[in-house]
Amino acid sequence: MNAETVARWQFGITTVYHYFFVPVTLSLSLIVAVMQTRWVQTGHDKFLRLTKFFGKLFLINFAMGVVTGIVQEFQFGMNWSEYSRFVGDIFGAPLALEALLAFFLESTFIGLWIFGWDKLPQKVHLATIWLAGIGATLSAIFILAANSWMQNPVGATYNVATDRAEMTDFGAVLTNPVFLATFPHTITAAWMAGGGLVLAISGWHLAKLNSRADAWSAREESDADAHRWATRFGAWVLVVAGLGVILSGDFQGKIMYDVQPMKMAAAEALYETEGGHGKPPADFSLFTIGSLDGRSEVFSVKVPYVLGWLAEGDAFAEVQGINNLEAGYNQGELVNPNNELQRAYRDKLQAIGVENWHPNIPVSYWSFRIMMTLGFIGILIGLYTLWATRKGRLPKDSGWWTALMTIAPLAPLFGNSFGWIFTEMGRQPWIVAGVLPTASAVSPGVGWGEVLFTMIVYTLIYGILAVVELGLLFKYAKAGLPVVETPTVKDEDEPLSFAY
Repeated sequence: MNAETVARWQFGITTVYHYFFVPVTLSLSLIVAVMQTRWVQTGHDKFLRLTKFFGKLFLINFAMGVVTGIVQEFQFGMNWSEYSRFVGDIFGAPLALEALLAFFLESTFIGLWIFGWDKLPQKVHLATIWLAGIGATLSAIFILAANSWMQNPVGATYNVATDRAEMTDFGAVLTNPVFLATFPHTITAAWMAGGGLVLAISGWHLAKLNSRADAWSAREESDADAHRWATRFGAWVLVVAGLGVILSGDFQGKIMYDVQPMKMAAAEALYETEGGHGKPPADFSLFTIGSLDGRSEVFSVKVPYVLGWLAEGDAFAEVQGINNLEAGYNQGELVNPNNELQRAYRDKLQAIGVENWHPNIPVSYWSFRIMMTLGFIGILIGLYTLWATRKGRLPKDSGWWTALMTIAPLAPLFGNSFGWIFTEMGRQPWIVAGVLPTASAVSPGVGWGEVLFTMIVYTLIYGILAVVELGLLFKYAKAGLPVVETPTVKDEDEPLSFAY
C-alpha cells in the first residue's frame, strides 16, 4: 500500500458520496421552479403545496451537498499538492469562478427564496428560485469545464523553467469539445435523477391514496390530484431527460474516442484493433471475460457493426485496441497528437516514464455497462408510469409498484455515479490525460498512514451524515403534502418568518 493508492481511494469515496447530492440539487431546483411557476400562472393550490413539499426536500439535499463538497477542494492541497502546483494556473480559474459567481448566486437566492415567501412580491419571489437553479447550473458548467480539461487539456502549454502547465487560452478551456459533450450529458442525467425522485415520492403517495379511494376526504382528493400531476410530470422528465442522455452520450462517445482512444478501448475490452473498410466491422461487446492480467480476451458476446458507429459514426470505421495503442505509446506516440500541452510535455513525460498505459479494464468495462443499464431501466419505469396513470387511472398499492417507486430514483442516481466512476477510472493512468501521470501528482510529504487516517475519519463522518440525510428525507417525504395558505406580502415593519 502506498500514499497514491490510499489518496485515490479517499478521493473516490468522497467524490462518489458527494455526487449523490449533486444531480438531485441540479434538477430539483429547477423542477421546484417549474412547480412554483405553474402556481403563479394558475393560482391553483396544488402547485403551491407541491412547491413547498419538494422545496423542503431540495433544501435538505442542498445542505448536504454543500457540506460534503467542501472536502473535495481541500483534498487538492492535502493529498494532491503536486497536481495543484502543476495545473493551478489553469484548473484554479474555473474553480474560482464556480465559487465566486455560481455558488454565491445559488446560495444567495436560495436564502431569499426561503425567507421571502411573505415578504417579496409573488413574481420577484418566483425569480429567486429560478436564479438559484441557474446558479446551480452555472456551478456545473465551471466544475465540468475543469474536469473536461483533465480529460483533454486544451488552451495550455508547458513552461520548462517553472515545471508547470500555463494557460494560453481560457476560451479554449470553456469550448473544450469534451466539455461541450459532457455538459448536456451530465445535466440530462441529473434531470433523470430529479424526475425519478419526484415520480417515486408522488407515485408512492398516489398508490397509498388509491387503496382507500372509496372513502376519500376532501383533502385526500386534493392530495391525489396533486400527486397524480407530480407523478406524471416526474415520469415525463425522466423519459425526456433519458432521451437527452442517449443522444448526448452518443456525441460524447465520439469525442471520447477522438481524444481518449484508450478509454473507448477499455470501455469495450477491445484488445486488438478491429474494423476498417474492407475488413470485418468492429463489434460492440455485450459481455466479455478477459485474462487475469487484463491483456487479452478469453470469451465474449458481441453485436457487429455497432462499435464503429459509436466511435466515429461509421459502422465500418477502424477502432484501435488496447494492445495496439500501448505499442504506439511505448514508441513515443502522443495520446492526442494535436494537443499542444502534450507535445510540449513529451520530453518530461519520457523522463518520468509510464509503466502501464491502460486503465483498470474490468472497472472501465463494467462501470460503462452498469451506467447504461441503469439509465435504460429509469426510462422504462418512466414509460410504464405514464401508461399506468393514463386517462385518469391510479396505480394499485402493490409490492410491484412499491418496488418500481424505489428503483425510479435509485437507478438514475446510481447510473450517474457509475458514469463518473467510468469517467475518472477510464482516464487512468493519467490525472491530466496524456500529460501528468496520477502517480506523479500526489503530495510528496504525506505518508500513506496519514491519508488512511483521514479517509477513515471522512468515511465515518459521511456515514453519520448519510443516516441524518436519509432520516430527514424519509420523514418529510412520508409526511405528505403540507396544508398551506397563499403567501401575502406583509407590511415592511413586520418581522421575517421562516417559511419552513
